[in-house]
Amino acid sequence: MHIIFSKAAVDRLSPYLTDGTTELKLLHDTEGCGCVVSGVPALQLISEPSVDDKRAQGEPFTFYYEPRHEVYYESQMRVDYDEARDSFSLKSDSQIYTTNLRFLTKGSAA
Repeated sequence: MHIIFSKAAVDRLSPYLTDGTTELKLLHDTEGCGCVVSGVPALQLISEPSVDDKRAQGEPFTFYYEPRHEVYYESQMRVDYDEARDSFSLKSDSQIYTTNLRFLTKGSAA
């Protein structure tokens, strides 16, 4: 899995990542929906990965994800940020996963 972060996304995320105490995780959030197939993607800040997390390469940020959810995503994706909407998006060449990608900081939405 590989994610390219747009300049706008990098500008929005960098303040959270510059001190080296947090990293990004592509979370397949199933809270409230009861089924992993109905999960929605989210970006989450984590202080350390869980034992199940796998590190993936991204440009310019590496990130973690849970390999059991990899089947729901394409191998090459992009994260962008729309300042006017204060919203991230997750896309690939063949689909739009979401134009409202949640960004979770310290357990709460940002």
